[in-house]
This record gives sequence, structure tokens and C-alpha cells, in this order.
Amino acid sequence: MNYTLVSFELCPFVQRSVITLLEKEIPFTMTYLTLEELYHPPDWFTAISPFHKVPILRVGEVSLFESAVIVEYLDEVNPPSMHPADPLLKAWNRAWIVFAESVIGAHYGCFTAQDETAFEQSRQQLETRLAQLESTVKDGPYFNGTRFSLIDAAYGPVFQRITILEQRYRSDVLVKNSKVARWAQACLERESVIKSLPANFEKKFIDYIRDKGGYAAQLYGA
Repeated sequence: MNYTLVSFELCPFVQRSVITLLEKEIPFTMTYLTLEELYHPPDWFTAISPFHKVPILRVGEVSLFESAVIVEYLDEVNPPSMHPADPLLKAWNRAWIVFAESVIGAHYGCFTAQDETAFEQSRQQLETRLAQLESTVKDGPYFNGTRFSLIDAAYGPVFQRITILEQRYRSDVLVKNSKVARWAQACLERESVIKSLPANFEKKFIDYIRDKGGYAAQLYGA
């Protein structure tokens, strides 16, 4: 089966799909949209993306959308599964994968904040979400223990972005949560997570924040 992932370089949801593809050693090709194309989607993209969002996984003539659906499909048709075998634990993992969207959203609010009030609101929300994870994560190194799973692929991208910005403005959001911090470090050291980033990711990420302007751009020295 030929897989093509339609992507935007900075999207954490795209990266989740890339990590899964790399973990399973599935051959695939990438088609990148520019930021301008995300804001003004070309006709070919709107025809295959109902929400006009990335990622899109092209499987032959079929287009799958929503990263959670994409990784579940890849996991199902390319065994062995990256989910826990126990049905209850699998469902529990899936629930916390959905929770990852709120962590990503809170962090997005931090690095796009236009003023200090907006930044503090997002930072507090991020701290709350990470504290909730702290009470849930096992002893590690990964979420479920020693085995890298789909849930780790879901959180790896946001851990990378948090770590990059912590180097520029130290808020200690990870340090305050030792189990999450240990989990994050394990994900950051995973080969698939490292290789899932496009070339010059950190520069492109900081440039994106700078172009947004406002308080966050000043805070992170973008």
C-alpha cells in the first residue's frame, strides 16, 4: 500500500502520524503545504480535507483525516499494535490521547499570546493539564511503562515544543511534574520522535512565533 501524508511542517498532529509511521517502519512520502496554503487552501486540498486541516493520509484514492483516526488505522493494518492489549487499558490510553489535544491547545495559547494576560491564562491552563497527567503517568519511562505506545507518539510533539521554549523562557512547567518530566525526556530521546521533525524545525518554530508578534514573541526572544 502506498501512503502519502499531506502535512504542514510545524503541526504537532502531523508529527504524531509521522512518529507512528517511523515506529512501524512503514514507507511513505510527504506533501507539504505552506502556511499561506493553510490560510488559503488550494482546491485540490479542500477536495480531500473536509475540515481544511492537516494531516491527511492518502491511501490509494482514499483520504483519511484527523490524526487520531490516521494513527489508529496505521496501527490496525500494520501489526503488532502499539496499543496495550488489554481492552480497558487500551480505552484508557485512548481517553488520555484525546486529553493531549487540550495540552497542545494550552501550549499553543502560550506561544501565540498577544498580551501578558492571555499568556498567563494559557500558562496556568497548561500547568493544570500537566498536573493532571502527573497523577496518571506510571513509573515510566513511557506512559504505560517500558513500551513505547501510541499515547507516547501523541505527547512527544508537544513535549518537544515545550522544551524548546523552556530554553528561552523558564517557566518550569515540566520540572514541577517529575513523572511527566521523566516521561517527556524519554520521548525526546526516542529515535522516531527525533526523526519526525522536519529540517531546521526549531528555527521555523521560532520564526512562526516571531511572525505572530505580540507578547509571546517578545517573551521567547523570537
